[in-house]
Amino acid sequence: MEKEVDDVNQFSAREPDVFEAIHEIMHLFRAQHYRSLRATTHELTHMENKALGYIARHPGATQRDLVQRSGRDKAQVTRLVQGLREKGLVDARADQADRRSTRLFLTEAGAAVHAELHQAGQQLATQALAGLDENERRQLGALLVRVGEQLRGAG
Repeated sequence: MEKEVDDVNQFSAREPDVFEAIHEIMHLFRAQHYRSLRATTHELTHMENKALGYIARHPGATQRDLVQRSGRDKAQVTRLVQGLREKGLVDARADQADRRSTRLFLTEAGAAVHAELHQAGQQLATQALAGLDENERRQLGALLVRVGEQLRGAG
């Protein structure tokens, strides 16, 4: 059976729309990254990988931080964190200042899994940017930062 073509997330080169192009690029990147996640022995969902990355970048973050950052509701984040704890990737410790709150940290196994998956993401990013020279990469990054700042300022 021939593979179906996803033309919902395609944009026309004749009529370039910057945000449609950004959307398509992120769709392609996430699809390929998700395929690489499924190919590992870790059996993590996309959201589990995102949460693991957030905790790696923000050791001691709370579930409330994850709720605010992810846009998921409290119950979803609770299940997400519980799943990561059951897999031995995240440890939750009581906050010394507020015993009602717990702080999240990667376990040694969680740090190793995060490093492996982060490396796979970096390799994919390198592949995606291979056609650009260093100056073009910096320029693209700077332009996207400016666009993000404009959108944050408009909200």
